[in-house]
Amino acid sequence: MSRPVVLFGGPSPEHDISILTGLLAARTLAAAGQEVDQVYWSKGGELFLLDGALEAEDFLEGVPRKARALRLQIGAEGGLVPEGGGGLGRKSRALDVTAVLNCCHGGPGEDGSLQAALDLAGIRYTGPSAAGAALGMDKLAFAATVSAAGLPHLPCVVVDPEGPAPFDGPYIVKPRFGGSSIGIETFDDWASLAAFCRAPQANLRDGAVVEPFRPGIDDVEIAVRAYPDLQLSAASKPLRGDASILGYREKYVGGEGMVSAPRQVMAADDPLVARVREAATTVAKVAGVRGVARVDFLLDGDDLFVNEINTIPGSLTKHLWVDPPVPFATLLGDLLAEATRGPARAFSTRGADGSALRSAGSISSKLA
Repeated sequence: MSRPVVLFGGPSPEHDISILTGLLAARTLAAAGQEVDQVYWSKGGELFLLDGALEAEDFLEGVPRKARALRLQIGAEGGLVPEGGGGLGRKSRALDVTAVLNCCHGGPGEDGSLQAALDLAGIRYTGPSAAGAALGMDKLAFAATVSAAGLPHLPCVVVDPEGPAPFDGPYIVKPRFGGSSIGIETFDDWASLAAFCRAPQANLRDGAVVEPFRPGIDDVEIAVRAYPDLQLSAASKPLRGDASILGYREKYVGGEGMVSAPRQVMAADDPLVARVREAATTVAKVAGVRGVARVDFLLDGDDLFVNEINTIPGSLTKHLWVDPPVPFATLLGDLLAEATRGPARAFSTRGADGSALRSAGSISSKLA
């Protein structure tokens, strides 16, 4: 019987948060009468079909008991295929999947890698396309995109630790390709930042960007979803206590991920909310939002800046849909409906009619 697969985990620093989101989603769909399969993506990159209702503590030692190994197979007979054969010499058949509910935060689950693999396997999925995920994960490209659309964004440049300071400090350095919370550091002076970036940094090995850091600046967040039509959630100000930046601990270490993180929901008639909604609508259009995303802003006095987009946000923004209220089961159902309203991505060979091969001549002649 065809049914959704809730996929979570993955080789990412946000592995644990992804497990929480996936378990919340699977439990919510089951309570709403929806049969689902749960697939765990381990820290080592393996896929496993899970058995039964699980709790967060079941993943403390890695793969839970009774899990069955899967492989992701591409091609005409692609899909999520159980390992071990079908018995009596028969090949294993792929799971009959209506769509994958992607709950994988950060890393290859959110940077376009998983999306591209699912496209090649002919599996429909929720959330961003491969291109949309890659854009959202590249802080430099996203900053350039929203700036080109006329939205304010703080200067964002690639860190060159051997070059001069690109602007006056203080500074905030971030992984160019990474989530919104891990590997972020602040520095008062350029020399300290440059020394930090010269040393091996696991979170910065694929590149780093630097932006001006404005102490005392406020964070503002809003969720946007693309189906059944473009909709915006309530806007809120996350509360970070004594922390100088909104980091991993402030966001996630509260028991339920983003759901339990403290925040102040902003009044709908607040003039600032209108500006946030207008800017978020533009971001959704230029970033090609699919599924549900969280758009983060920085507020410095009256100055509002787009910060970044999170295309597979913590708890799938469950906590933000309070005005207008959208039950989590409805949010998940709409994500799956959006994913299944059309076929999986199809690739075309139109134009590859052999004419270039017929006129090519010998390969040796091209090497001369």
